[in-house]
Amino acid sequence: MEKTTSKGFKSSNIANGIVGVILGLLFLSPFYVILINSFKTKKELFEDTLSFPKVWSFANYKEAFKQLDFFRALGNSLFITVTSIIVIIVFSSMAAWMLERTKTKTSTFIFYLFVSSMLVPFQSVMLPLVRLMGKLRLLNMGGIIFMYLGFGAAMSIFLYHGFVKGIPKELDEAAMIDGCTKFQTFWHIIFPLLKPITITVAILNTVWIWNDFLLPSLVINKPSTQTIPLKTFFFFGQYTKQWHLALAGLVLTIIPVIIFYFSAQKHIIKSIAAGSIK
Repeated sequence: MEKTTSKGFKSSNIANGIVGVILGLLFLSPFYVILINSFKTKKELFEDTLSFPKVWSFANYKEAFKQLDFFRALGNSLFITVTSIIVIIVFSSMAAWMLERTKTKTSTFIFYLFVSSMLVPFQSVMLPLVRLMGKLRLLNMGGIIFMYLGFGAAMSIFLYHGFVKGIPKELDEAAMIDGCTKFQTFWHIIFPLLKPITITVAILNTVWIWNDFLLPSLVINKPSTQTIPLKTFFFFGQYTKQWHLALAGLVLTIIPVIIFYFSAQKHIIKSIAAGSIK
């Protein structure tokens, strides 16, 4: 009986391994196509998309780097992304804490209002929003950060709210007895305990904001303040598409996200483990 069970366990592991490898190859195949074709000439790219390049050349990367004005675009993307993440984390965590600790009909209504706003598609409000921001003269970096706070706060508050429920309210009361204000209680007692969910919120919003094209295309008009996704779009003209340069530009765009992921990998695993325990 034990031998039969062990054999069945091994066969299921092998089957799971095969399925995992197949799924992994499927998920990695787009990256393979992008990377391989970024080294090809335009003519060679259209001749055979899946083969290795005849000559491995970095000419596409040099030209894409130049046309993208990469360092300026990278700086703009980093500034908008980092600032937006900080603002979202600060306001969402404080709002979620107060909404969870304040057990009133008003706080419950406000929380459900935030949750229900996640169902509203951006496309349905983008034109009135851009028109309003134009009247307020906020079609700039400050305006787009403000809008990212508005669109990112709902999901972030929802995640923080669920995590705050697992923190005993006695900690708040003990801090108040020791003479802490609400501000001190949150930043010195509660916020450090929110580290796992804070990392999760930061990762989700970073991927969204870094790769976002639609909102920056509506708000940012000056070439000097354009982000990397906006710069990459200019490889696709009305009458011609420079796929070889576009793919090289996409690889340059992906590299910062990969660096961010590997540098935060340890914290990501910890946050997932802590979240599952909660």
